[in-house]
Amino acid sequence: MRVVVSAGGTGGHIYPAIAIINKILEKEPNSEILYIGTTNRMEADIIPKLGIPYVGLEIKGLNRHKPLKNFKVIKCYLKAKKKAKKVIADFHPDIVLGIGGYVTLPVVKAAISLGIKTFIHEQNSIPGLSNKLLKNKVDVVGVSLESSFKYFNKKNTIFTGNPRSEEVLTTKAVDKSKYNLSKKKKTILFVMGSLGSKTINDKMKEIIPKFKNKEYEVLFVTGKDYYDEYKDFESISNVKLVPYLYDMLGVMKNIDLIISRAGASTIAEITTLTLPSILIPSPYVTHNHQEKNAQVLEDNGASVVIKEKDLTADLLLDTIDSILTDEDKYKKMIEANKKLGKTDSATKIYEIIRGLIDGEKVV
Repeated sequence: MRVVVSAGGTGGHIYPAIAIINKILEKEPNSEILYIGTTNRMEADIIPKLGIPYVGLEIKGLNRHKPLKNFKVIKCYLKAKKKAKKVIADFHPDIVLGIGGYVTLPVVKAAISLGIKTFIHEQNSIPGLSNKLLKNKVDVVGVSLESSFKYFNKKNTIFTGNPRSEEVLTTKAVDKSKYNLSKKKKTILFVMGSLGSKTINDKMKEIIPKFKNKEYEVLFVTGKDYYDEYKDFESISNVKLVPYLYDMLGVMKNIDLIISRAGASTIAEITTLTLPSILIPSPYVTHNHQEKNAQVLEDNGASVVIKEKDLTADLLLDTIDSILTDEDKYKKMIEANKKLGKTDSATKIYEIIRGLIDGEKVV
């Protein structure tokens, strides 16, 4: 098959797109893929390095604070749509996939105007603007969380889960000894995204010493920009500090509890691994979607949510203890994650794509 894939801006969109591409190539190795992203966001670096043909569009997101600046945004959008239409027409795809980010809007719109089959995917509990504008125009919408159904047209929406989930399952577990962690003690992974969080890191300087006499160990991912600030804490034997984890998924397979943000990929990973969690949603994202993502897990008993503004040493330690020392609660969190997770998402999406191309009814 010939497929155009568009996704951009954050890893939460890009990595699910890559998971879909990998599944297509696994099922149909002779497929040809063209990725359309932005000229200046993460995907412009990541995708070409994977050997996937790439076209960049110059496009900006809406400025929600200075509406007058959106005249330039609209002009940029129209130019991007025109370019996307030409690129798509020249490539002759069987289908165009929009996997999130504002770059998908001109790409998918261009595909629709050319009469090409389209599929979009929403990773978060609340859809982004592009998917809101596209939901009634595309052939099929896939959602990661069943709670998202209320924002879409049920006639063309399918619960697929997050395609990242299958890659989670196939990743090899990392032995604890790699990070000097004991196999005899429970392990907590504390990570606030690849770059870390200044607000959380400032609070962690107060919290880390309080882990000293705990029976569990903590692997704290500081973020590359903050690692040097933690030299004073290296003597605390049950706290291990790293700037970044290149093998995050493998590490997650050998831990007992994760404390993290609540981005879409993180939600997919922890539900797939049925991993109990304490989620501290980032309050700095559009529509506060991380808090909504986290709330879905908490409402189902799969996680405990602490808002960033409420985070204190006492609250965090009490919450950790309430999970790790209550075996019944811990088991219930595992079961709740199991119900929320979907472990064949990429395969499901491939089947939808194949069905759309073949003219089958897929919804």
